[in-house]
Amino acid sequence: MNRSRWSDSNLSLDAGVRLGDSMCMIAQPYHLYIERRDSAQNMERFYALSIEETLFGQPCLVRRWGRIGTEGRTVQHSFEDESDAVGLFLALLRLKRRRGYQPRASPSSGPKPRAARPR
Repeated sequence: MNRSRWSDSNLSLDAGVRLGDSMCMIAQPYHLYIERRDSAQNMERFYALSIEETLFGQPCLVRRWGRIGTEGRTVQHSFEDESDAVGLFLALLRLKRRRGYQPRASPSSGPKPRAARPR
């Protein structure tokens, strides 16, 4: 039996939190999705980057990559300071742009599901 006091689910859990320098990740989202396609090499790759907060409030750079239409691989990098995460984010973006990755032409985001190939 739950004996905690009554609560209203419409109330924000963050009502007592004051926004300060440590909360800047909420105000500044970093999300990127780019693709590289080369039909001569049968290449259709995606690369996604985002900076998110861990459950403990630390900045975390999440990288996803793989063939378009697949889940791909995921790697997470945790940092003590958001500026370190942004630095890696920008360095990876520069590297991928040099290798020919471009923003997606269509307005929807994320990889599209690929139809199953007949066997």
